[in-house]
Amino acid sequence: MMEEGQTGLTRRGLLGAFAATTVVAAPTFANAFSIRRGAGDFRRLRMYSGRTGERLDMVYWIDGEYVPEGLDAINRFFRDWRDNRVHQIDTRALDLMAATHRLLEVDEPYMLLSGYRSPQTNAMLRSRSRNVARNSRHTIGQAGDLRLRNRSVAQIARAAIACNAGGIGRYSRSNFVHIDCGPVRSWGA
Repeated sequence: MMEEGQTGLTRRGLLGAFAATTVVAAPTFANAFSIRRGAGDFRRLRMYSGRTGERLDMVYWIDGEYVPEGLDAINRFFRDWRDNRVHQIDTRALDLMAATHRLLEVDEPYMLLSGYRSPQTNAMLRSRSRNVARNSRHTIGQAGDLRLRNRSVAQIARAAIACNAGGIGRYSRSNFVHIDCGPVRSWGA
């Protein structure tokens, strides 16, 4: 039985708590997302479109919950700019893009080159390039082609691959990285 004023903490207990904190704070994936719920955790995407001139700075997830208004704004931003078709973007793809950005430790927003593509747009692009997949994940809202001025294709791809989720394509000649929430795989140079 403890007397009033005693905390019940022993030196061994304090050292154990400190050791657990050290393990949680280890650098492995530390900058991707916090693992503590209720601690003010959020996920954010910062992007601009060279095609439309639009900018996006949106918190879309707070303390374990997706923010519907944030997702709506992201869906609109990721639309097929050629025909203005909007499609729901898979949150797994958004989470992978946001985690990659946090791992890169940059303030610069992504440049979105391609988000959602209607099947018609994808067919048109496919007729012009062998690098466009027939069943592209862009056509189902599961992919984005991204660029950063201050990070190389290799740096972005390494950060995305470190997340161990989805497909990561390096397109060094065109200076962008494809990120999707499909099976884990990578390609390109």
